[in-house]
Amino acid sequence: MSDKITYSFCDSLVKRQAEAEKQMLAEWKSGDYTFEKPLIKLNPYLINPLAAVVLFTTEKETAVTLTVYGKEERGNIVHTFPRAKEHVIPVVGLYGGCENRVELRTYEGNTQELTITTEPLSGDVPKLCYMKTEPEYTSRDLIFVTPSLNALATGFDYRGDVRWHLTVPVVFDLKRLKNGNFLIGTERVLQMPYYMSGLYEMTMAGKIVKEYSIPGGYHHDQWEMDNGDILVLAEDPDFVTVEDVVVLLDRETGKIKKRWDLKDCLTPGDGPSGGYTDRDWFHNNALWYDKNNNSITLSGRHTDSLINIDFETGKLNWIIGDPETWPEEKLKYFFKPVGDGDFDWPYEQHACLVTPNGDVMCFDNGHYRSKIREKFLRNRDSFSRGVLYRINREDMTIEQLWQYGKERGEEFFSSYIGNVEWYGENHYLVHSGGIQYYGEHASDKPAALMKDDPNVRAESITVEWLDGKVIMEMKIEGNFYRAEKLPLYHDQDNLPLGEGIRVGEMGVTPEFDTLIPMEPCGELLPYRYEAQIIEEEDRFTFKAIFEGGQLVMLMLENEEEEHGYFISTAKNKFNALCCGTFIEKDPRNITLSVNKAGLKGDFQVRVIVDDKKYDTGIQIHC
Repeated sequence: MSDKITYSFCDSLVKRQAEAEKQMLAEWKSGDYTFEKPLIKLNPYLINPLAAVVLFTTEKETAVTLTVYGKEERGNIVHTFPRAKEHVIPVVGLYGGCENRVELRTYEGNTQELTITTEPLSGDVPKLCYMKTEPEYTSRDLIFVTPSLNALATGFDYRGDVRWHLTVPVVFDLKRLKNGNFLIGTERVLQMPYYMSGLYEMTMAGKIVKEYSIPGGYHHDQWEMDNGDILVLAEDPDFVTVEDVVVLLDRETGKIKKRWDLKDCLTPGDGPSGGYTDRDWFHNNALWYDKNNNSITLSGRHTDSLINIDFETGKLNWIIGDPETWPEEKLKYFFKPVGDGDFDWPYEQHACLVTPNGDVMCFDNGHYRSKIREKFLRNRDSFSRGVLYRINREDMTIEQLWQYGKERGEEFFSSYIGNVEWYGENHYLVHSGGIQYYGEHASDKPAALMKDDPNVRAESITVEWLDGKVIMEMKIEGNFYRAEKLPLYHDQDNLPLGEGIRVGEMGVTPEFDTLIPMEPCGELLPYRYEAQIIEEEDRFTFKAIFEGGQLVMLMLENEEEEHGYFISTAKNKFNALCCGTFIEKDPRNITLSVNKAGLKGDFQVRVIVDDKKYDTGIQIHC
C-alpha cells in the first residue's frame, strides 16, 4: 500500500447492522433474561441513539405494553406488542442525555420499571428556537424533519423536545409505508450535489429492512403504490440532463418496471424559471400518484409549474402555473384563474399533493415571483406560502381556495425547499424549511455555499393550521427539506428481525468518451492532493483536493482493458440546492464514485493530473 493515498474498505450499513443484531440476539440467547431482568441494548442498529431494544423471555405467551415516560403525562409514548414468549421490543422516543423511565406491563399482569440512560444529544441535532401550541393541540405524534444542511433527521414532540434522531445523513422525504416502516434516501452520494444511490426502507429504531439501489440514483421524493411498488424520482444514468425522469420499482426485486422521461411530454427551455439551466431544465422535486384518474402530478421548480401526466402513456394532462413565456402550443394545458378572492401563481414551488376531492396543494416558494427577469423580486421582497387550488378540467379554470404564509412576508420566506400536508378539510401543515438570512434580510445566495459565514442565519418554521387558526408553530435552527407528522409506533411489526436485503443496482458509471494516451510516470500520486479511496461492495469513491482548472482523470487499468473517468475541477455553480448536506466547504475538494457494475477483474487505480499519470498503489477488485 502506498503511504501517499489513504485506502479503506467500508461494509454497507445493512451488513454492519446485521452483525450488530446477530451479536445482540446471541447475547440474549446465551443468558437468562427474564421479564424481571431483561437484556437492554441501547442504539442497537448503530444510527439511532434515542432507541433501544429490550429482550426477555416469559413462561407463557403474553402481550406486553411498553410505556416510555415523558416529562409530563401528555409526553408518554405507549404501545402494546402482540402475544409471545420471546420478546424483542424496540424502544423509541427516549430523551437524550438523561435517565429515561421505561415501564413494561404484561397483559393483565405484572409491571417492571426500567431505566435507560442515554448520551447527551450531539451537535448534529437541530436546536429548537421555540415550540408554540394551543390548548387544543393534543397530538402525540412527532414532527420529523429531514436535513438540507448539516443537522440531521430529527423528531420533535409537542413540547419541542427531541425524541428521535439519526446519526447518518439520510436525506429527502421520510415517507411511511403501509407496513409501518418508512422510506428515505440513503446517505451514499452517487453524484454531487445530492443524487443518492437509492432508498432505505427503515424502522423507527433505525434498522434498514431493505436497500434499493437505482440506476442514475434517487432524489427528492418517492411514492408507494397500492401493490407495494415504488414510484421514484430518478435520473438518466448518463446525467446529461437531471431531475427529469420517474421510474417504477418492483417492490421485491428493485428492478425498474416502467420509466417516464419528461422530455417526452415537455420541451426543455419552455417556460423557464429564474433557476433554469440547460442541464437541470425541469428540476422535479415532488410526485403524487392519483388513483382516481391514474395520473402522476409532478413539481417542476425550473418551469414554475405543477404538471400532471397519464400513468399509462406519460402524456401531458394539465399544467398549473404562470403561462407567461410558454409557447402557444402548450397554452391549452393551462388553467384560467377564477373567483373573487386573491390569486397568485406558484413560483419555484415544492411538494405538490392532490386531496381526496381532486384539489391541488403545494408549497409556493415564491422565488423571483415572475417569469420575466426584469420583474424578478429580491428574496427580501417576496413571500412563501402553502396554497390550495381547485381545478376544473371541463372548463380549464382554477380557483385559489386557501393560503398561509403570504401575510408573514420575509420572515416566512424559503427560496428553495418546503412542503405542505393535508390532514382533512381545513387542517393542514405548512413547512417553510429554507429560511435564510444574510445580516438583517433574506439572503439571495444559498446558505450551503456560505458555510461558517457569521452573517448567515438559517431557520425552519413549521405550522399546523386548523379551522382558521395556527394550533402549532415550531421554529428550529437550520434548514430542513421537509416536515412530516407521524407516530413512532404502528400496529404492524415494529422490528422485523433478520439481515436487511439489498436489491437493485446503481448501473454502469459513465466513462469519458476519449482516453488520453499516456504511460504511467512511475511516481506515486503526490501527498499534496490528500487523496483517499473508500471501497464498498458495489462501488469505490475517490476523494482528493485539486486546484480549479487542473486536468484530472481517474483510470482503471489492467492488461486487457482500461476505463477513464473525467473529474471536473471547475467551480460548481448550483442553481438549486434542495439538499446542501454534502457540499464541501473547500471548493477544491472533489468526489468521484465509480460503480463496479459493468467492470470485471482486478484493476490498478491510476490518476492523470495535467501531463502525468500517477500510480496510487491500490488495486480494486470488481
